Amino acid sequence: MATKADYYDILGVSKGASVEEIKKAYRKQALEWHPDRHKDEKEAAEKRFKEINEAYQVLSNPQKKTAYDNYGHDAFTPGGGNPFAGGFQGGQSGPFTYTYTQGGENPFGNMDFGDPFDIFEAFFGGGNPFGRTQARSIPRYSITISFMEAVKGVSKEVAIGGKKRKIKIPAGIYEGARINFGDFTLSVNIKPDKLFERQDDDIYVNVAIPFSLAVLGGEIKIPTIDKEVKIRIRPGTQSGTMMRLRENGVPHLHGRGSGDQYIRINVLVPEKLSKNQKSIVEEMKAEGL
Repeated sequence: MATKADYYDILGVSKGASVEEIKKAYRKQALEWHPDRHKDEKEAAEKRFKEINEAYQVLSNPQKKTAYDNYGHDAFTPGGGNPFAGGFQGGQSGPFTYTYTQGGENPFGNMDFGDPFDIFEAFFGGGNPFGRTQARSIPRYSITISFMEAVKGVSKEVAIGGKKRKIKIPAGIYEGARINFGDFTLSVNIKPDKLFERQDDDIYVNVAIPFSLAVLGGEIKIPTIDKEVKIRIRPGTQSGTMMRLRENGVPHLHGRGSGDQYIRINVLVPEKLSKNQKSIVEEMKAEGL
């Protein structure tokens, strides 16, 4: 008889792991070992995927976890003398399933994973690996958030169907994005910012500098989405010059890292000059400057 792998080892967590740590580890393993990602080794991936779901079913349930901690795999073996003996019915029993039949029920129950298909769409870059079509329509709502809330992410309490719900909007969400929470869909609208402009995950900001700074060069403080930073203006900087601050843009919604911030330099030409200043400018003009 083959020895079954330890459930804690399968998920890569310790016995003292919290519910959130177990949930996070499960999601990571389920995404990593989904059979659609291992088409050359599909049989092995399906076996591993089933083990991951089985481990999560036990470790996410306080009673089953206690039984497993005390009896190991014997806790679920017929004749083991405990209420969970009898094994697992239906094979894959975690929130992620490889073969999924739409029955109107959210496979995540009350967990905050959201719709599993949204996760797979984000992970696989678009297409739904299950080829699922919407079997029933769900209510759609919209929410308006600030520019910075969209950039950094935000938790909101909303009233849906007369009930208060706490929802999480991820950092990097974009205008018009739709988030599926299982029993309703939320469309996101973003208020424009007075200072920053956004194009994809890049941020643009216009900065005006004095004529003297453009000519002589120096340092200036620039606003970013996190804090002010100092940048150096080179002598002879022209109006319209673009400067880039790497990784100072919007966090990527899918994947690590962030976009960049671009700074448009506008040189302010003085409208009024003293006699001395006019004289200096006249000299520059005479020299072709």
